[in-house]
Amino acid sequence: MSLRIPYDTVKETVKKALLKNGLSEEQAEVCATVHTQSNADGVESHGLNRVPRFLEYVNKGWINPEGKPELVKAKGAVENYDGNLGIGITNAIFCADRAMELAKEHGIGCVSLKNTTHWMRGGTYAWRMAEAGFMGMSWINTESCMPLWGSDEPGVGNNPFCIAIPREDGPVVLDMAMSQYAYGKLGVYRLAGKKLPYPGGFDQEGNLTDDPGAIEETMRILPAGYWKGSGMAIALDLAAALMANGNSGSDLDEAGQGSCTGCCQIFIAYDPYLFGTKEEIQDMLNRRVEAADASHPEKEGGRVTCPGERTAEAREQSLKEGVSVNESIWEQVVALSEGRQDFKDLSGR
Repeated sequence: MSLRIPYDTVKETVKKALLKNGLSEEQAEVCATVHTQSNADGVESHGLNRVPRFLEYVNKGWINPEGKPELVKAKGAVENYDGNLGIGITNAIFCADRAMELAKEHGIGCVSLKNTTHWMRGGTYAWRMAEAGFMGMSWINTESCMPLWGSDEPGVGNNPFCIAIPREDGPVVLDMAMSQYAYGKLGVYRLAGKKLPYPGGFDQEGNLTDDPGAIEETMRILPAGYWKGSGMAIALDLAAALMANGNSGSDLDEAGQGSCTGCCQIFIAYDPYLFGTKEEIQDMLNRRVEAADASHPEKEGGRVTCPGERTAEAREQSLKEGVSVNESIWEQVVALSEGRQDFKDLSGR
């Protein structure tokens, strides 16, 4: 069952839970804002649903609240950092911001980060760059949680990729996993007692299914585009590890410290007006988005949108009507905010 809770109430409750478990005032404020914004934007899977697991990892010592990005090496517009297993959100914000600073100087900036932890909603950092006026691109490698095409066991990470276009009338922001549905999204549907809109993986008998719980049991999520999503996943894994000089997905598998502990992340910012004026670039973006949105819908009453437009609508609704939260997840976060150490994970992977 879903509830609508005022934005400020959600944020303050999450913040109290984080403070109760050792985060500083500044860390708790930043992380609570990101978790709450994720839910407000309609991404519950990586918003409140991730809070219990995050605090579980802090208490296990898999996340080091004292860890901060440390510069390893720099060359021109590219910098490499060690995240020292710090908080994934604050590490990623630092690197996204640093990529933008480099882009101001060089036209493009690239920051690679190794030895970090889960960044929660990947789109957070792409949105951040677009809203600051930069084209942004970022991705991550993870432990194996998706079968490679032709396999029936997890062999590659469901490595998310994000790209954001800084359109002043509303950014175009793509935030996608390499599977048809990320595990977090399966958890959202399962908790709501709903089937998936389209088949998203295989059941115990090897049949495609729209039952999220059955897919979670087999861990046979369906790669987006079948073999194409599988190929993209391994390419993103290798590229992140190469650029950051850090762990690949198989290294994370051997370490066995949960979701994304010790992973690599890449952040690229690009000055959109490097070769064109602001007016001509924005006019081009508006023409293209308007043409895309004018596409004839397949069903009467339907509509076609570019990535990010529905997110903006969800955000506006959340600020007016309250943030949508799953009742059982909300009860758990409230319990954590009251100091009860309950880290049972209800969110899926």
